[in-house]
Amino acid sequence: MSSPAIRDKTILVTGGAGFIGSHLVETLAPHNEVRVLDDFSSGRRASLPEPVDVYEGDVCDPILLQRAAHGVDLIFHQAAMVSVDESVDAPRRSNRTNVDAGLLVLEQARQEDARVVVASSAAIYGHPEALPVPETAATEPASPYGIQKLALDQYARRYEELYDLPTVTLRYFNVYGPRQQGPYSGVISTFLEQARADDPITIEGDGKQTRDFVHVDDVVRANLAAATTDEVGTAYNIGTGERTSIDELAETIRSATKSSSPIVHHEPRPGDVRHSGADVSRARRRLGFEPRVSLESGVRSLVADGESTATSAVSWETGTHG
Repeated sequence: MSSPAIRDKTILVTGGAGFIGSHLVETLAPHNEVRVLDDFSSGRRASLPEPVDVYEGDVCDPILLQRAAHGVDLIFHQAAMVSVDESVDAPRRSNRTNVDAGLLVLEQARQEDARVVVASSAAIYGHPEALPVPETAATEPASPYGIQKLALDQYARRYEELYDLPTVTLRYFNVYGPRQQGPYSGVISTFLEQARADDPITIEGDGKQTRDFVHVDDVVRANLAAATTDEVGTAYNIGTGERTSIDELAETIRSATKSSSPIVHHEPRPGDVRHSGADVSRARRRLGFEPRVSLESGVRSLVADGESTATSAVSWETGTHG
């Protein structure tokens, strides 16, 4: 994927070795000076192309962040602790990564006069009252993770208003694609692993719950649009506008892998969001964003590429990134 609209810039990607971050870096690196700030707790060096300047360490380290961001034109803030369950178990630690680090990034961007594109999440909506969910919907997050993403979401927009710092916030729905890995890698990765092994595809709940699955290539396109738009100080939903039930997803994966895996249902997770789906009309109208990758083609490309992302946890959070 080329990036003709962003050239000859100095760019920092926090969490740039992670799932979405590494795809951004791969897209931007051929035409820009790209820097990555990552502690490699979940990201992989092997995901980074050449040439990229790597600043290894904690995004909450203000000295390291100052070095990495010196002279940049643009910051994509992707670094985050993306596990809802872990945010429940350790809210202070996840707050440090998800809020404190974001505030440091915004402050450093003020010093550099750099635009910031912030990764937020559909988790800020909690249990939506109506579907599809517009950006104007009530924000009632159901977890510390959602609360933290909402805080950063609002910080970013207030920084544009108070300090004239150009910011754009992207509220990701359920992102999937190559390089999604680790224990929080998402239900698609989990189902693929189970189907390839002809193990049971395990669904927590009745399988009727729905999600808006958006391919990482579309998320990268949204980030590029956010980096160049005049419509700053605004939040945008990034999804497909299409909802898929977990049962339908399991059938799609079983078909794509030609697997004989049975589909089995377990007890539902307490507090699980029943339905989620993005209203992406604002992103279409203001960013020119148009999702291009259907779920079926996205899954089939993962199967064809032999993408293997081992995980033991089924993560259905509304809004997956990292």
